[in-house]
Amino acid sequence: MAEPGGTVRDPEAVSRFVENFAAQLVEAGLPRMPARVFVALLASDDGVLTSAELSERLRISPAAVSGAVRYMARQHMVSREREPGSRRERYRVHGEQWYEALTNREAVIRRWEGALREGIASLGRDTPAGRRLAETLAFFEFMEKELEAMMERWHGHRRNLFGDAGENPGAAPGQRPVRHDE
Repeated sequence: MAEPGGTVRDPEAVSRFVENFAAQLVEAGLPRMPARVFVALLASDDGVLTSAELSERLRISPAAVSGAVRYMARQHMVSREREPGSRRERYRVHGEQWYEALTNREAVIRRWEGALREGIASLGRDTPAGRRLAETLAFFEFMEKELEAMMERWHGHRRNLFGDAGENPGAAPGQRPVRHDE
């Protein structure tokens, strides 16, 4: 398999990587099909594939691709876009997929924090259950603050390692980053 830039890749080795990394994501809690589709997108040079390309690479039905993409779009891991000059959709893995996944989790954690505050108020802070909830709340609040600072450090570190191309995987150095809200 020849990729852009003339690199020759062993399709079997790429397939093994996709399946192995997807299996690890499944162990971490991601559903199987979304994990496979996500890693296939991640392993493509442009980070963009059509449903037909994903179906062929993963040997799955277009319906399985559609369900996986729907799940990942809700998790802010991929986005759908129209192929220029066509009605076909293609799917793009976000350049900051890990940041966006963590940010999405952060919104969930904030909702949990609200529920925990309500639980502490209803159980009483000085009860064993109330103390347990208060400790859980303190943990989430700590993680939220640390995550924000860590992501700021990550952006600086990423720029140092990859320059502007880190904002748009597969882009030539100096190429304008892809924005997913355009």
